[in-house]
Amino acid sequence: MVRARSALLAFAATLALAACSGNTSSLPNLATSEGGSSSSAFPGAAEAKRADTPFNPFGDIPDGTSGGRQVIENPTNADIMATGTLPEMSLGSPDAPVTIIKYASLTCPHCRVFHRDVFPELKRTYIDTGKVRFILREFPIGLQSGTATVAWRCAPADKYFELYGKFLEQQTRWVSQEVRRDPIFEVAKQVGMTRQQFDACYENQAMIDGLKWVKDRGRQLGIIGTPNFFVAGKLVKETLTMSGIRERIDPLLSGQRSAAAQQ
Repeated sequence: MVRARSALLAFAATLALAACSGNTSSLPNLATSEGGSSSSAFPGAAEAKRADTPFNPFGDIPDGTSGGRQVIENPTNADIMATGTLPEMSLGSPDAPVTIIKYASLTCPHCRVFHRDVFPELKRTYIDTGKVRFILREFPIGLQSGTATVAWRCAPADKYFELYGKFLEQQTRWVSQEVRRDPIFEVAKQVGMTRQQFDACYENQAMIDGLKWVKDRGRQLGIIGTPNFFVAGKLVKETLTMSGIRERIDPLLSGQRSAAAQQ
């Protein structure tokens, strides 16, 4: 019994780490039906040649170079703030002196912890007071995460952050190794999405292509897992705490206040 319990705990820990690691093979083949499963997000060579093989919008696409994916060394603010076809999803004033960008996967337990333990104070102290603009970018890791991300981005813009919170808070209800849309819909409908609207999301290829761009661009910027952040243009590959946030942005805010006072 003890051995079985230890094995179960080890397996759960492995799943938790995989849900936050950008090095896992990702993401879902969105044509997989409810109840179906896929052992890999990458089709085999023979399958890839089939004309009827559905496009995997979140697959790892080779960059065509011998060195693998291309990462921009020392990205500029313009590199970091570049956007694709989808609008940036953000909270706070566009003119805030500091910008924090979070890359998130809906299945990641560390993202849930940040959202539960850190984000409320971050929002109250810095975002709502006009000091920080907070941008959330999709970086799905895993088959089920990618499938949920399509529904997440498909929600009305004014429900985007609400649905994000619900997916994180209810991870135990919908996260699985298999691609299962029904549990995802059970979360999405809580913000008013109908089943017809939900199913239509997976036919919106333009949106799916846009999500793929967001993740591919994150890789180019050095994102390797979730949550990863850019804080005032600096990449942070760890789960931020409030003390860590204060250490990084309070000196910037103080410097700006001093500069303004001297004008």
